[in-house]
Amino acid sequence: MSHPTLNIIRDEHGALSAMLRSLSMLLAEHRRHGSLPDFSVLRAMLFYVDEFPEQLHHTKESELLFPKLRARCPEIAPTLDKLDRDHARGEKSIRDLEHDLLAFEVLGEPRRAAFEQAVERYIDFYLSHMRIEEEQVLPLAMKHLSADDWKELDEAFLANRDPLTGHEPTDLYRPLFSKIVQNAPAPIGLGPALQ
Repeated sequence: MSHPTLNIIRDEHGALSAMLRSLSMLLAEHRRHGSLPDFSVLRAMLFYVDEFPEQLHHTKESELLFPKLRARCPEIAPTLDKLDRDHARGEKSIRDLEHDLLAFEVLGEPRRAAFEQAVERYIDFYLSHMRIEEEQVLPLAMKHLSADDWKELDEAFLANRDPLTGHEPTDLYRPLFSKIVQNAPAPIGLGPALQ
């Protein structure tokens, strides 16, 4: 049986992966051409990561999904502990990345490499994190959680409305998503490739 929570988690992981790949591609393209990226687009992309995956998605995993699974599968506690630590440090990680972006924007080329390296570390970290959730956590959840567990989880996760998973952005977020989609490269956006 499929549960909306599982589909939402996978869709949100896919959206975050696409955003991170697009961010990396944008930086690589500008590096190849020796040009500076549009810093407002980079800020918008990082703001998305903070607002949606960091604040909505991770909170529900740590506060709802993981405790239920921890109660039914104590053997996965060390993995869940690690994932919870990842979530806890996620907010600091995105702030550090935003600081590195500001340094690149204000100080220019001497700070490009540090920002790009920080982005790549962040991407590696989150891709690994999501892989653990999808390969270890979700299969155990499917096997061990009860119908009541799924009902509660589905209700909570269905409230997530990440526009990168196909939901219409609210008026508040519409300018953010327009900026990203119009300026970032695929897989997230329609932005023009540099020539």
